[in-house]
Amino acid sequence: MNYLRRVKMGWMNHRGKILVSLGIVILIVLSIWGMMSLESFYRNITLAQMPISILLGMVHALVFVYMYQVVLRGGLAKMEKKNIKGKEVNVRFSDVVGIDESKEEAWEVVQLIRDHARLKRIGGKILRGILMIGPPGCGKTYLAKAIATEAGLPFMSMAASEFNEIFVGVGSSRIRQLFKKARSLAYGFGGCIIFIDELDAMGHKRTFNQFGGQETNTTQNQLLVEMDGLGARPENVIVIGATNAPEEVLDEALLRPGRFDRKVYITKPSLEGREKLFSYYLAKVKHEANIDPARLARKSVEMSPAEIENIVKESALLATRNGREAVTYKDLSEAFERVELGVKQKMTMNQREKEMTAYHETGHLMAAYLFHPRNDVFKASIFPRRGTLGVVYQVPREEWHSKDREALQADIKVAIASYVAEKLKFGTTTSGVSQDFKHAMQLAHTMVWRLGMGKSGLVGDFTILPEHQLSDEMRSTLNGDTNVLLQDCMRSVEEMLKKENLLFERFAKELLTREELEYDDIEAIFAEYGKVSPRLLGNYKKPETVEPQ
Repeated sequence: MNYLRRVKMGWMNHRGKILVSLGIVILIVLSIWGMMSLESFYRNITLAQMPISILLGMVHALVFVYMYQVVLRGGLAKMEKKNIKGKEVNVRFSDVVGIDESKEEAWEVVQLIRDHARLKRIGGKILRGILMIGPPGCGKTYLAKAIATEAGLPFMSMAASEFNEIFVGVGSSRIRQLFKKARSLAYGFGGCIIFIDELDAMGHKRTFNQFGGQETNTTQNQLLVEMDGLGARPENVIVIGATNAPEEVLDEALLRPGRFDRKVYITKPSLEGREKLFSYYLAKVKHEANIDPARLARKSVEMSPAEIENIVKESALLATRNGREAVTYKDLSEAFERVELGVKQKMTMNQREKEMTAYHETGHLMAAYLFHPRNDVFKASIFPRRGTLGVVYQVPREEWHSKDREALQADIKVAIASYVAEKLKFGTTTSGVSQDFKHAMQLAHTMVWRLGMGKSGLVGDFTILPEHQLSDEMRSTLNGDTNVLLQDCMRSVEEMLKKENLLFERFAKELLTREELEYDDIEAIFAEYGKVSPRLLGNYKKPETVEPQ
């Protein structure tokens, strides 16, 4: 029965080609029979003229086909998209690592696809649209492929941008072609999965005006119509959309029941998930046995699976370049730096500039270690990278999904510590503090204008109000609160660097001598001076000063 359905599907898809081929065979047979009935003189004349006749016929046919496609059939809207069988996608659920919660939701989708007949019997509704929402590099496409593989259905993948053209009607025509092909495959194989990546490119909120946007509206309207039409058809076609954009960016009509009504939220992996990811990708390369995936996971907070895979691949390249037979922890550490901080650049600096850079980075380092309740300092360096003369690499010790006042203030202190350090040591500052000031002022502005953390006690998100609704007095108060916050943070950093002058000078000299300090080096120097970070104390109190032994 299934074989007959596929034969019928083949006839439906290729009946035009079959009929044309049959017609050509009949014409050839009739031509040969006609030639055989002619006298030899007329037969020779006909044979001599035949090459020219064939050539002219081909030219006429090409002109006709071109005009037919462009003018009558919308050749600009032609969509060449091959389907892939589920088993050929070959991405199993075991290959999707680090996003276990999302995998569970996706597995429910697979079960519903497999048991759609039983679902129908009890009156349930077959899934038609699934929307995957999450940051880039977290496995949305991979998960869609795994669903197709596990369900054993044909898989058609397209990007939403492929439907957008300057000509009105082209995108909607491509949508019709895509769903027509999907329904045909679903008829022959029992189902088909359409995957549309970056759905927001054509699924954002529609605009209704005379100034444009009509092509996007038309394309989206056609998608809505096709997804509505799925419910009235027996074919099991499932549409999976993926987007990095917030859910509210998409048009409400796409999200209503009957369309993309099942949502799978994909987030960056947790500590356990990152450990599994490092174990999974390290198993694909030769590496030393003493490499601890748990330690790497703690160092990669807020990294996506794609970033973790990239780090392991980069470490393999570094090991090969350095003539090693296996990846070492040093290779992985350097790969982290390349991905997060950039490649070290060769740049000649005079001694004065090098000294100012060392004290600049020392300010960042000490403020991060002694003030920040959440971040670990993994590296301090005065090697130029990505247009900066030095860097302090700090990451959260664990996942945090929001920030309190103390953490935000600590971020400001870390940012402006470079300015304070330069001014304390040299009595002047450099242009290197411009980005630090920008970051600090953005944080302070957000705390006061949006989060109600200003000294005056004004509460609310004042950024959503039109300018004419804010009085001059209100703006002056908010800007004053922002400045007070910055001044308080700067004063706190200045007091700390003056109080810890011995430690300040020690770190600057270490950086000038060694140019880079690793996590263990930094911890050892702070321990030598009896300093403990607030993140280890479990509170936000500043540690007591202990003179060096």
